[in-house]
Amino acid sequence: MKEIPESERPYEKCRLCGAGKLTDAELLAVLLRTGTRGENALDLARRILYHTGTEGILGIHQFSMERLCKIKGIGTVKAVQISCISELAKRLAKASYSDTLCFSCPSTVASYYMEDMRHEKQEVMKLLMLNSKAKLIGETDISKGTVNASLITPRELFIEALMKNAVSIVLMHNHPSGDPTPSREDMLTTKRILDAGALIGIELLDHIVIGNNCYISFREEGIL
Repeated sequence: MKEIPESERPYEKCRLCGAGKLTDAELLAVLLRTGTRGENALDLARRILYHTGTEGILGIHQFSMERLCKIKGIGTVKAVQISCISELAKRLAKASYSDTLCFSCPSTVASYYMEDMRHEKQEVMKLLMLNSKAKLIGETDISKGTVNASLITPRELFIEALMKNAVSIVLMHNHPSGDPTPSREDMLTTKRILDAGALIGIELLDHIVIGNNCYISFREEGIL
Protein backbone atom coordinates (compact mmCIF):
# COMPACT_ATOMS: atom_id res chain seq x y z
CA MET A 1 0.00 0.00 0.00
CA LYS A 2 3.04 2.28 0.26
CA GLU A 3 2.64 3.39 -3.36
CA ILE A 4 -0.88 4.72 -2.57
CA PRO A 5 -1.18 8.17 -0.91
CA GLU A 6 -1.97 7.67 2.77
CA SER A 7 -5.34 9.44 2.54
CA GLU A 8 -6.39 7.05 -0.25
CA ARG A 9 -5.41 3.85 1.51
CA PRO A 10 -8.62 1.93 2.30
CA TYR A 11 -8.07 1.74 6.09
CA GLU A 12 -7.17 5.43 6.41
CA LYS A 13 -9.96 6.45 4.03
CA CYS A 14 -12.48 4.56 6.17
CA ARG A 15 -11.14 6.11 9.37
CA LEU A 16 -11.29 9.64 7.95
CA CYS A 17 -14.43 9.50 5.77
CA GLY A 18 -16.43 6.50 6.95
CA ALA A 19 -17.05 3.08 5.41
CA GLY A 20 -19.77 4.47 3.15
CA LYS A 21 -17.13 6.28 1.08
CA LEU A 22 -15.23 3.10 0.25
CA THR A 23 -15.64 1.16 -2.99
CA ASP A 24 -16.49 -2.55 -2.88
CA ALA A 25 -12.83 -3.42 -3.48
CA GLU A 26 -11.67 -1.03 -0.74
CA LEU A 27 -14.08 -2.54 1.78
CA LEU A 28 -12.84 -6.03 0.99
CA ALA A 29 -9.23 -4.86 1.16
CA VAL A 30 -9.75 -3.50 4.69
CA LEU A 31 -11.13 -6.86 5.79
CA LEU A 32 -8.39 -8.88 4.08
CA ARG A 33 -5.75 -6.57 5.64
CA THR A 34 -2.81 -7.92 3.62
CA GLY A 35 -2.10 -8.79 0.03
CA THR A 36 0.49 -11.16 -1.39
CA ARG A 37 4.06 -10.79 -2.61
CA GLY A 38 4.02 -8.16 -5.35
CA GLU A 39 0.32 -7.36 -4.86
CA ASN A 40 -1.27 -5.17 -2.20
CA ALA A 41 -4.58 -5.92 -0.47
CA LEU A 42 -6.51 -3.56 -2.76
CA ASP A 43 -5.25 -5.22 -5.93
CA LEU A 44 -6.00 -8.64 -4.46
CA ALA A 45 -9.51 -7.51 -3.54
CA ARG A 46 -10.14 -6.27 -7.09
CA ARG A 47 -8.94 -9.57 -8.51
CA ILE A 48 -11.26 -11.53 -6.21
CA LEU A 49 -14.28 -9.38 -7.03
CA TYR A 50 -13.72 -9.56 -10.76
CA HIS A 51 -12.45 -13.10 -10.94
CA THR A 52 -13.51 -14.95 -14.11
CA GLY A 53 -17.21 -15.76 -14.05
CA THR A 54 -18.12 -13.67 -10.99
CA GLU A 55 -20.50 -10.72 -10.61
CA GLY A 56 -18.46 -8.23 -8.64
CA ILE A 57 -19.49 -8.07 -5.00
CA LEU A 58 -22.42 -10.48 -5.55
CA GLY A 59 -19.93 -13.06 -6.77
CA ILE A 60 -18.66 -13.48 -3.20
CA HIS A 61 -21.81 -15.47 -2.43
CA GLN A 62 -20.91 -17.91 -5.22
CA PHE A 63 -17.48 -18.81 -3.87
CA SER A 64 -16.95 -22.07 -2.02
CA MET A 65 -13.91 -22.49 0.21
CA GLU A 66 -12.40 -24.81 -2.39
CA ARG A 67 -12.88 -22.32 -5.22
CA LEU A 68 -11.44 -19.46 -3.16
CA CYS A 69 -8.31 -21.46 -2.39
CA LYS A 70 -7.72 -21.93 -6.12
CA ILE A 71 -7.33 -18.17 -6.61
CA LYS A 72 -3.69 -17.12 -6.57
CA GLY A 73 -2.89 -15.40 -3.28
CA ILE A 74 -5.83 -16.90 -1.36
CA GLY A 75 -4.91 -19.39 1.34
CA THR A 76 -7.05 -20.99 4.01
CA VAL A 77 -7.09 -17.93 6.27
CA LYS A 78 -8.31 -15.53 3.57
CA ALA A 79 -10.78 -18.12 2.26
CA VAL A 80 -12.27 -18.36 5.74
CA GLN A 81 -12.41 -14.56 6.03
CA ILE A 82 -14.27 -14.20 2.72
CA SER A 83 -16.67 -17.05 3.53
CA CYS A 84 -17.49 -15.40 6.83
CA ILE A 85 -18.07 -12.03 5.11
CA SER A 86 -20.60 -13.72 2.79
CA GLU A 87 -22.40 -15.45 5.65
CA LEU A 88 -22.46 -12.29 7.77
CA ALA A 89 -24.01 -10.34 4.88
CA LYS A 90 -26.76 -12.97 4.52
CA ARG A 91 -27.51 -12.95 8.25
CA LEU A 92 -27.61 -9.15 8.43
CA ALA A 93 -30.03 -9.02 5.50
CA LYS A 94 -32.22 -11.70 7.09
CA ALA A 95 -32.17 -10.09 10.55
CA SER A 96 -33.29 -6.75 9.11
CA TYR A 97 -36.58 -8.34 8.04
CA SER A 98 -37.19 -10.47 11.14
CA ASP A 99 -39.48 -7.95 12.87
CA THR A 100 -41.70 -7.58 9.81
CA LEU A 101 -41.99 -11.30 9.00
CA CYS A 102 -45.67 -12.19 8.56
CA PHE A 103 -46.76 -15.46 6.97
CA SER A 104 -49.99 -13.96 5.68
CA CYS A 105 -47.90 -11.44 3.71
CA PRO A 106 -45.76 -13.28 1.09
CA SER A 107 -43.56 -10.26 0.39
CA THR A 108 -42.20 -10.25 3.94
CA VAL A 109 -41.50 -14.00 3.80
CA ALA A 110 -39.74 -13.65 0.46
CA SER A 111 -37.66 -10.72 1.76
CA TYR A 112 -36.68 -12.65 4.88
CA TYR A 113 -35.34 -15.63 2.93
CA MET A 114 -34.16 -13.82 -0.20
CA GLU A 115 -30.44 -13.59 0.62
CA ASP A 116 -30.41 -17.16 1.90
CA MET A 117 -31.81 -18.58 -1.31
CA ARG A 118 -31.24 -16.39 -4.37
CA HIS A 119 -27.51 -17.18 -4.56
CA GLU A 120 -27.96 -20.97 -4.48
CA LYS A 121 -26.70 -22.71 -7.63
CA GLN A 122 -29.18 -25.57 -7.19
CA GLU A 123 -32.87 -25.55 -6.41
CA VAL A 124 -33.47 -25.92 -2.68
CA MET A 125 -36.94 -26.47 -1.29
CA LYS A 126 -37.67 -25.38 2.28
CA LEU A 127 -40.54 -26.46 4.46
CA LEU A 128 -41.69 -23.77 6.90
CA MET A 129 -43.88 -25.07 9.73
CA LEU A 130 -46.31 -22.85 11.65
CA ASN A 131 -48.39 -23.16 14.81
CA SER A 132 -52.03 -22.19 15.34
CA LYS A 133 -51.01 -18.50 15.63
CA ALA A 134 -49.17 -18.66 12.28
CA LYS A 135 -45.80 -18.34 14.03
CA LEU A 136 -42.76 -20.18 12.72
CA ILE A 137 -41.98 -23.25 14.82
CA GLY A 138 -39.52 -24.94 12.49
CA GLU A 139 -37.95 -25.01 9.06
CA THR A 140 -36.04 -27.65 7.15
CA ASP A 141 -34.64 -28.27 3.68
CA ILE A 142 -36.59 -31.13 2.12
CA SER A 143 -35.01 -31.22 -1.33
CA LYS A 144 -31.86 -30.07 -3.11
CA GLY A 145 -31.60 -30.25 -6.87
CA THR A 146 -34.46 -30.05 -9.36
CA VAL A 147 -37.81 -29.71 -7.57
CA ASN A 148 -39.57 -32.80 -8.88
CA ALA A 149 -43.01 -34.03 -7.85
CA SER A 150 -41.79 -37.63 -7.89
CA LEU A 151 -38.86 -36.87 -5.55
CA ILE A 152 -40.72 -34.78 -2.97
CA THR A 153 -43.19 -37.10 -1.32
CA PRO A 154 -46.02 -35.69 0.82
CA ARG A 155 -45.45 -38.51 3.32
CA GLU A 156 -41.91 -37.40 4.23
CA LEU A 157 -42.88 -33.75 4.24
CA PHE A 158 -45.86 -34.22 6.55
CA ILE A 159 -43.93 -36.49 8.90
CA GLU A 160 -41.72 -33.45 9.56
CA ALA A 161 -44.76 -31.21 10.02
CA LEU A 162 -46.53 -33.65 12.34
CA MET A 163 -43.40 -34.05 14.49
CA LYS A 164 -43.46 -30.28 15.02
CA ASN A 165 -47.24 -30.27 15.67
CA ALA A 166 -47.59 -27.83 12.78
CA VAL A 167 -51.05 -26.53 11.94
CA SER A 168 -50.05 -25.06 8.59
CA ILE A 169 -47.04 -25.01 6.29
CA VAL A 170 -45.41 -22.85 3.63
CA LEU A 171 -43.26 -24.23 0.82
CA MET A 172 -40.44 -22.15 -0.59
CA HIS A 173 -37.84 -22.85 -3.24
CA ASN A 174 -35.48 -20.92 -5.49
CA HIS A 175 -34.89 -20.82 -9.23
CA PRO A 176 -31.13 -20.42 -9.90
CA SER A 177 -32.00 -18.89 -13.29
CA GLY A 178 -33.34 -15.85 -11.44
CA ASP A 179 -36.80 -16.21 -13.03
CA PRO A 180 -39.38 -17.23 -10.39
CA THR A 181 -42.05 -18.31 -12.91
CA PRO A 182 -43.41 -21.67 -11.64
CA SER A 183 -42.61 -24.71 -13.76
CA ARG A 184 -44.97 -27.59 -14.51
CA GLU A 185 -43.18 -29.62 -11.81
CA ASP A 186 -43.68 -26.78 -9.33
CA MET A 187 -47.41 -26.87 -10.06
CA LEU A 188 -47.65 -30.66 -9.74
CA THR A 189 -45.69 -30.72 -6.50
CA THR A 190 -47.85 -27.99 -4.99
CA LYS A 191 -51.09 -29.75 -5.97
CA ARG A 192 -50.00 -33.07 -4.45
CA ILE A 193 -48.97 -31.42 -1.17
CA LEU A 194 -52.11 -29.26 -1.03
CA ASP A 195 -54.35 -32.33 -1.46
CA ALA A 196 -52.41 -34.41 1.06
CA GLY A 197 -52.52 -31.62 3.62
CA ALA A 198 -56.26 -31.28 3.26
CA LEU A 199 -56.66 -34.97 4.13
CA ILE A 200 -54.64 -34.81 7.35
CA GLY A 201 -55.61 -31.31 8.46
CA ILE A 202 -52.42 -29.36 7.78
CA GLU A 203 -53.06 -26.39 5.50
CA LEU A 204 -50.66 -25.37 2.77
CA LEU A 205 -50.72 -21.59 3.13
CA ASP A 206 -48.45 -20.75 0.23
CA HIS A 207 -45.70 -21.85 -2.11
CA ILE A 208 -43.21 -19.07 -2.77
CA VAL A 209 -40.66 -19.25 -5.59
CA ILE A 210 -37.58 -17.10 -5.12
CA GLY A 211 -35.82 -15.52 -8.12
CA ASN A 212 -33.09 -12.90 -8.27
CA ASN A 213 -34.49 -10.17 -6.00
CA CYS A 214 -38.00 -11.15 -7.05
CA TYR A 215 -40.52 -13.83 -6.16
CA ILE A 216 -43.85 -15.37 -7.08
CA SER A 217 -46.40 -16.42 -4.46
CA PHE A 218 -48.93 -19.10 -5.42
CA ARG A 219 -51.34 -17.49 -2.96
CA GLU A 220 -50.99 -14.02 -4.47
CA GLU A 221 -51.35 -15.43 -7.97
CA GLY A 222 -54.59 -17.20 -7.03
CA ILE A 223 -53.12 -20.66 -7.70
CA LEU A 224 -53.83 -21.73 -4.11
